[in-house]
Amino acid sequence: MTQIFDNPADFADEALDGFVAANRGYVARVDGGVVRSTEMTAGQVALVIGGGSGHYPAFAGLVGPGLAAGSACGNMFASPAAGQVYRVAKAANAGGGVLLSYGNYAGDVLHFGQAQLRLNAEGIETRTVLVTDDIASAPLEQIEKRRGIAGDLTVFKVAGAAAEAGLDLDEVERLAVKTNYRTRSLGVAFDGCTLPGASEPLFTVPAGQMSLGLGIHGEPGISEHPMPTASELAELLVSRLLADKPEDAGTRVVAIVNGLGTVKYDELFLLFGKIEKLLDAAGLTVVEPECGELVTSLDMSGLSLTLLWLDDELEQYWAAPADTPAFRKGNLAPRARREVAAADDAAAEESEQATTAAAVLGGQAAAVLGQVRDVVVEHEAELGDLDAIAGDGDHGIGMRRGVDAAVAAAEQAAATSGGASPERVLAAAGEAWSERAGGTSGALWGSAVIAAGHALGNRNHYSREDAAAAVSAFSNAITELGKAEPGDKTMVDALLPFRDAFLNALEEGNSVAGALTEAAAAATQAADATAELRPLKGRARPLAEKSLGHPDPGAVSFGLIATRISKYVESTHSDAAPTDTAYTDAGPADDGSAEQGAKA
Repeated sequence: MTQIFDNPADFADEALDGFVAANRGYVARVDGGVVRSTEMTAGQVALVIGGGSGHYPAFAGLVGPGLAAGSACGNMFASPAAGQVYRVAKAANAGGGVLLSYGNYAGDVLHFGQAQLRLNAEGIETRTVLVTDDIASAPLEQIEKRRGIAGDLTVFKVAGAAAEAGLDLDEVERLAVKTNYRTRSLGVAFDGCTLPGASEPLFTVPAGQMSLGLGIHGEPGISEHPMPTASELAELLVSRLLADKPEDAGTRVVAIVNGLGTVKYDELFLLFGKIEKLLDAAGLTVVEPECGELVTSLDMSGLSLTLLWLDDELEQYWAAPADTPAFRKGNLAPRARREVAAADDAAAEESEQATTAAAVLGGQAAAVLGQVRDVVVEHEAELGDLDAIAGDGDHGIGMRRGVDAAVAAAEQAAATSGGASPERVLAAAGEAWSERAGGTSGALWGSAVIAAGHALGNRNHYSREDAAAAVSAFSNAITELGKAEPGDKTMVDALLPFRDAFLNALEEGNSVAGALTEAAAAATQAADATAELRPLKGRARPLAEKSLGHPDPGAVSFGLIATRISKYVESTHSDAAPTDTAYTDAGPADDGSAEQGAKA
């Protein structure tokens, strides 16, 4: 499937457009994803799901009566941006509040969380239920750290049916939480998947081996085993899930055998037959099972088993009718079509004219972002390869998408009549970065760039103190939003040494250019040192052993960017005063000192 495209960068958007064209009776396109194209009952809770593209039928294929009201659709294996989630939820809202539900991945948590804050601030009551069904990603006592895989379907189905039945937001949320707690999944892979345009899969499995505990974003499994027979595989999956069953589990279960991309239906059916016999022997009754492709991972060769332990309440909603492009159960009366209005997400224009110094610095900010783009493009492939060791391999392409969009937005803002302040330029760049990149890095970089711009503002002159404030604001945005700490093996392990070295160098009287050089060296050294750390955050956490000996891709990319910026600033500001003191207190003057002060 990854061979059919014009431009790999446009794959997700063009695939979604085609999906909508083929399913107009179910869905309508909105900026950020899809919503139902049919009427919803006024006051009904809107279940909004979502995640990265590449998992069809999840997530857009599950939008329709009896299931989701809308789906936010990110790029390939990348979470949708906060703005996308917000716009989809606004378009899906029917007046009864919004329940956001998605797999427990760092990028999704960040972006959906930001959208939830915005929706609540606007008076649209919004809640979140994370799906945490993958037993391979954390032990039972840390169930809140587990990621979501094919168990998405059980949570979405019960919550969607409850919303369709007219239950209020409290009840829909309660049932979703209950379903998630009673759902367990485990997956295996026989070979990796390949992103559109990539020449190699994200990971490979040695011949004759099977990878246990894979993730749906191309993350390799946590351990490898000799290739089992079908009976042995069924025994492995069933025994592991039964050993992890919830308290008060009961004896009635939904069993879902889910194909991840290239395992054929005949093989899935064969395996399901063996699984059902094992469940029956364990004293369990299988209720309305599913067997097929439900949550995939592009062209991955693999499968998963999900068990949902039912009670009378959950069984009622699991069995309720649903009618979506990819999931149909029972019978529902036809629904009238509706007009879908787009959500207004326009950013406010800068109300005041940029000062001379601010306009110069705004142009410089756009030029610096151009340097960031160049170094990301240069290292895109190696960043992706590094990320694939214990992650999903999308760090390089995600950074490329984000910085491409950021540069375009920054250059457009800076080119306005009279120029634009760094606040306006970096706000436009940060919004574009977050929107286009998605994922954890998109949320973090987008927010940090915006924060740095806000710290710089629209002033009559700029000093080293302003540079210090911008670096501090950038750093604080990353740590406050991402919640990572030193030693977690993230970008923060390179960022904080950069910040500290920069601020210390300025305090010692160095120029901004000199401080950047020292800070970049500190960041690079710290990024290299992350090879000795175990990841405690993000998708690499369940694969800590595979990550050992390899530096964190987020820390590496930050070090590369810091180094390129420091070299660029040094080469273009060689005429700046050694200590920048000439610009600390001076305002703009007719002799051009405003431009020199901005550069400093």
